[in-house]
Amino acid sequence: MIELLVLDMAGTTIDEDNVVYKTLMQAVNNQGYKVSLDEVLASCAGKEKFDAIETLLEELNGKKEDAEAIFKNFSEELRLAYQNLEVKPIKGVEDFLLKVRTSGKKVVLNTGYSSEIAQQLIKKLDWKVNVHFDAMITADDVTVSRPNPDMIFLAMKQFGISDAKKVLKAGDSAIDIEEGKNAGCGMIIGVLSGAQNRSELEKAKPDYIFERISDAENILF
Repeated sequence: MIELLVLDMAGTTIDEDNVVYKTLMQAVNNQGYKVSLDEVLASCAGKEKFDAIETLLEELNGKKEDAEAIFKNFSEELRLAYQNLEVKPIKGVEDFLLKVRTSGKKVVLNTGYSSEIAQQLIKKLDWKVNVHFDAMITADDVTVSRPNPDMIFLAMKQFGISDAKKVLKAGDSAIDIEEGKNAGCGMIIGVLSGAQNRSELEKAKPDYIFERISDAENILF
């Protein structure tokens, strides 16, 4: 039986209109490259953002040393973008979170974003610990980010769960699905409410692909 849900944030529980990837695209192009939003989403979705920039530069045959300047520009621009950004929950997610927690299951939000960005998102939504979720784990909390399973293992440790088969992992990117597989999660769900499309998610072979995470009610309850 599933006891812990580890849910990605942007695109899975939170709709922030891909502003992170749009800002990342702009920062890369500001450095003299030419990359589209689709290319950024395909390459970078779900990853810790400095790692994502390095991977993208490799794919563009760019200079690895440009990563530092791009990341600095990206971080500064994102901070500005978030000040005015309207953030809302993915449709149905708030009721889903409340129902899951009322049933006694734990909910951990996890993300490849920094803690600062993640906290900004939560603040804008006015989500509360012990109401909407039980804990939040970001790329800052682990040494190695996705697809390494350390964020999931940290979530399990926090709630005294030793068997990964009792964990559900859900996300909107192939990296999320790989993270769940690497942790040995008992249920892995891809959702179409965020960064990547069905064919991109299917390549990673999740157990289920749903339009949005609230559709998982049918298999949880």
